[in-house]
Amino acid sequence: MNRRPAPRPFGEANSTPPDVSTAGRGTEAPVWRAWMQDLGRRQRRIREFLGLSQEQLARLAGVSQGSLSRLETGKGLATPLLIVLKINAALGHELRRVDRTLLSTNLCEALELQAALAPTGSALGFTEMPVTPDDGIEQLVRLYRSASERQRAGVLSVVRAMLGETKDP
Repeated sequence: MNRRPAPRPFGEANSTPPDVSTAGRGTEAPVWRAWMQDLGRRQRRIREFLGLSQEQLARLAGVSQGSLSRLETGKGLATPLLIVLKINAALGHELRRVDRTLLSTNLCEALELQAALAPTGSALGFTEMPVTPDDGIEQLVRLYRSASERQRAGVLSVVRAMLGETKDP
């Protein structure tokens, strides 16, 4: 009798792929579908935890936003493995930038395992390039973009005051 696996908790490291039929018929469709849907849900939770839009993650991974959307919604059963690897590598890269105390032990272990087993970014078809020469600039831009219009004006006035500038350019 075929049972669907229960969804895995966020960050669980040892999620196993779908069962293989003992009759030699290959992977059974219902189990595979449930596994892919679970994978998509977990990737979406991580992406949202990181504060990334689908478009941002797709750009980081070097895949289309549509591919990412299909994978997250469980509609991408025929998603090529390379796309799944690229998305996982991009998520892993972004998660490694997060303070480890915010992540579950299982997720930290999974990140270590992924780093040990996964090929480097360039082997997956994308290279890691710094956005700016200074991480502080990148952080300022992210904070500015996440702020409301009112908050943006306040950020600019504080920066101008700190730099001794009194008028808009």
